[in-house]
Amino acid sequence: MPLKIYNTLTGQKEPFNPVHEGQASLYVCGPTVYGDSHLGHAKAYVSFDVVLRYLRYSGLKTFYVQNITDVGHLLGDGDEGEDKMLKRARELEQEPMAVAESFARRHFEAMDRLDVIRPDISPRATGHIPEQLEAIENLLEQGLAYESNGSVYFEISKDPKYGELSNRKVEEMQGGARVKVRAEKRHPGDFALWKRAEPGHLMRWRDSFSGWGYPGWHTECVVMSTRYLGAEFDIHGGGMDLKFPHHECEIAQARGLKKPFARNWMHTNMLTINGQKMSKSSGNFVTLFDVFEQYDPLTVRYFIAASHYRSVVDFSENALAAAEISLKRLQQTVRNLRECKEAGVTPSGKYFEEFRRRFRLAMDDDFSTPQAFAALFDLSREVNTLLAEKKPDPEAIADADHLFSTLGGDVLGIIPAELEDVRPDLRMNEVLQVLIELRADFRKNKDFESADLVRDRLQKIGIVFRDSPEGTTWEMTDNK
Repeated sequence: MPLKIYNTLTGQKEPFNPVHEGQASLYVCGPTVYGDSHLGHAKAYVSFDVVLRYLRYSGLKTFYVQNITDVGHLLGDGDEGEDKMLKRARELEQEPMAVAESFARRHFEAMDRLDVIRPDISPRATGHIPEQLEAIENLLEQGLAYESNGSVYFEISKDPKYGELSNRKVEEMQGGARVKVRAEKRHPGDFALWKRAEPGHLMRWRDSFSGWGYPGWHTECVVMSTRYLGAEFDIHGGGMDLKFPHHECEIAQARGLKKPFARNWMHTNMLTINGQKMSKSSGNFVTLFDVFEQYDPLTVRYFIAASHYRSVVDFSENALAAAEISLKRLQQTVRNLRECKEAGVTPSGKYFEEFRRRFRLAMDDDFSTPQAFAALFDLSREVNTLLAEKKPDPEAIADADHLFSTLGGDVLGIIPAELEDVRPDLRMNEVLQVLIELRADFRKNKDFESADLVRDRLQKIGIVFRDSPEGTTWEMTDNK
């Protein structure tokens, strides 16, 4: 079936019809680089990495843009908080751009370790100030924005469709407005396009409103996405927390600028920690580098990718441990497979095509990775049966290896081209073969108590023996 994507804007799954045939253009809101990337970032960017990989696997030529926010993202609600970059720069006693450069590098380092493909372009908000000012002038000329006390605000009452993405109504946006906001804005829901800079403000640019100012948060993505992908593009993505106000404000500006903008809106759901929303104030904030000290980055990737991108994912030590076991189970099958693979035998495509079909059906249904992973594990069981044969078919071995490499490697990113042994100094397959032979000797000598002890002790650590007329094989399971 054709690929269908859940469009947040319409609230339903829709066939993916790209703007340009054979191509796919994606824009995903990137990080505000004032601190290290955390598990929430991984949830979004691993999910969209799988989307990108599957679009490529499907034969589409992709162009992927992910911005870097290095100015204009304010603390707290509304438009009156301090710029996050300035606050962090003051804490670190560094120039704001030094802070941005340092954490941008660390962000991409973390993504590299998760095997997330880098965007084709990573434009920065500070690098597109002229384009933002031009867009703001355009909105002012059309009467969709107004100047107040040296700042410029978008007037949401001038956009009849404002709120359609988040299902909010303008008349319901009055509550909680502060006196200061009311005094400067015509409506508390009006959002800043440009802010007047106070004397001594470190990040500021010349403007025609008050002399010096800096951009609001919501204009940069409208400008940069259409600058590199065109007035209309295929997919705009981000975390669910960006749906309002950020993405709602983007759509309003795009309408005002007469740009068709994104055809499909995709939002990843949030990541919780032990059932609670991740936040620094509650003490359950976890950076990726902290997680990498305890777990292989591919385990973290597996943990995220195995859940649907629109599902809430709850992080816990038990969840990571279960993901680690499952990943090792798959990877061990591939190790065993590659050890049996004969040189010079190429994939024929005759074997295991049912698993490819199931995988594609799952991914074509709004990137349903849970069902895609289920197909891989069923393939793993078939392969283990194949490997238990005395003389496995070399073509079948080649086909299975190719499937794991493309579906598990190219698309899901969890099967590297080169798999290291679980322990470099010890070949697990050989050790377990010794245990299989030892258990067989116990059974031959009718010492069933010792034979069962070997089996049961291994099962407790997630390794199961499978007995068949052809012999005994082993596999890793999710159950300890």
